[in-house]
Amino acid sequence: MAGTTRKRLGNSCILLIVISGMERFAYKGVASNLITYLTDVVKMSNSSAAKTVNSWCGFTSMVPLLIAPFADSYWDRYYTIVASSFVYVAGLAALTSTAFISRGSSGQANKTSSSSFLFWSLYLISLGQGGYNPSLQAFGADQLDSEEEELPTSKDDKKPNKKSLFFQWWYFGVCSGTVLGISVMSYIQDNFGWILGFAIPMISMVTSIVVFSCGSRIYTYKQRKEAMDYKPVVSMIQVVKAAALKVLNCTVKLPNEKDVTELELQGKPLCHQKFSSNEDMNNEHPKRSVYMFENAKVILRLLPIWFMLLMFAVIFQQPSTFFTKQGMTMKRNIGSKFLIPPATLQSAIALSIVVMMPLYDKVLIPITKVLTCNEKGITVMQRMGIGMFTSVIALIIAAIVETRRLHISRKMEMLGSPSETVPLSIFWLLPQYILLGISDIFTVVGMQEFFYSEFPIRMRTMAFALYTSVFGVGSYLSAFLISTVEAITSSNGGKSWFCDDMNAARLDKYYWFLAASSALSFLFFVIISSCYTRTKDLDLDSNEGCK
Repeated sequence: MAGTTRKRLGNSCILLIVISGMERFAYKGVASNLITYLTDVVKMSNSSAAKTVNSWCGFTSMVPLLIAPFADSYWDRYYTIVASSFVYVAGLAALTSTAFISRGSSGQANKTSSSSFLFWSLYLISLGQGGYNPSLQAFGADQLDSEEEELPTSKDDKKPNKKSLFFQWWYFGVCSGTVLGISVMSYIQDNFGWILGFAIPMISMVTSIVVFSCGSRIYTYKQRKEAMDYKPVVSMIQVVKAAALKVLNCTVKLPNEKDVTELELQGKPLCHQKFSSNEDMNNEHPKRSVYMFENAKVILRLLPIWFMLLMFAVIFQQPSTFFTKQGMTMKRNIGSKFLIPPATLQSAIALSIVVMMPLYDKVLIPITKVLTCNEKGITVMQRMGIGMFTSVIALIIAAIVETRRLHISRKMEMLGSPSETVPLSIFWLLPQYILLGISDIFTVVGMQEFFYSEFPIRMRTMAFALYTSVFGVGSYLSAFLISTVEAITSSNGGKSWFCDDMNAARLDKYYWFLAASSALSFLFFVIISSCYTRTKDLDLDSNEGCK
């Protein structure tokens, strides 16, 4: 019975999972169909709209990396969530007003002003989400029992079970909100207009603030003032600065092995001491310097893995951009009247996650436990690798389907009946969406657990920010690849692979290019992960310094 209790999440965790789903409903309700708004209302070209969406998503994912150090070092997570949510709502309100202005605007000057206001509102949403998302997830992880706070120090420790359960159900809640946001809001935006389509996400976000505030009494608050007196990011910067000065002065003195092994790498100060006086600070400065130097090394060890995940993030920019534009040229009707909004198919990714996640826990993990003799079934590295491999398969299928769509289009032109819509059902796109959802279950949840577990305890808001930065940099990388490929393919008077005429575009070649690049990235990931030693497996006695 006790073992069963260990695997249950508390009420505060469950409430925060629901709140995260409400936030995803709001965000995906805007982001999933934004390319349609940009091409149909703002009148951008396909490539410009895709680059705009990628750049905005990239900026949104990168902002947490800038805000998280302050959340860890200076701000309380609870108040960071509250303040950020109000900025978030302000951005959604501004976006709703731009849709209202665009409907009544006429003339080039008004449209230019409206477009400028649109981009400011989008980046205001990014700023709000930058403080909201990593703080909310770190705050959710804080709700785990106190004995779950510390990282395990041996491979036999079974404490990660509860953390894994939290991250899996957190992502389940996120994907549930995503399914509703994409399917419901894309239909409303296509059929009832953009004002209502942007106003509902704003109302959802306001509701989430109210629900979050109502749960204040049941939350666990671990980031108290005494913890805030210790600023890990600031201290780490000071250590790096001091090390650089020593190198410049040629007086480098590395700590000996005994000093290092006496220091704890899991992110808590030795014996939970507070440096409340200048004397204490002076006495502990050498040990803290070595401690923070080792923490910096832990973070630097993550960068090769981080780099190899970038192409996975590039692949996940395709559903909200080119996959959606593909769907607009395909047969979308159900019956004689109902047309499927192309962006709705993005919900297949989240829906497959919602359906497959319980199967992952109930079927796959028990089987892999028997096969691998591992308590968790598969390691976090293996989980991420499986997801990356599945995403490559999804891109290969996408390329094959696009080749088939172009073949039918050209055949229609030869028969003298060209049309923007080809007689190929939009449901042919479902396999690539579903496979991306399956890859998401493995890679994204694995990434969350990996970065959370590898970071020092006091820097775990930064951990989630580093995780989201993979998708931020991946979005910018996607925009860069589009610009580069467009410049190369349109040189010498040729047609770009991304030209506005979807029947003349060559998205199939672009998908093959992404599949090959992702396969190469996956190969390097396998090599790097085979050589990587996780922090909890390092041969260090984290408690020796307190003995």
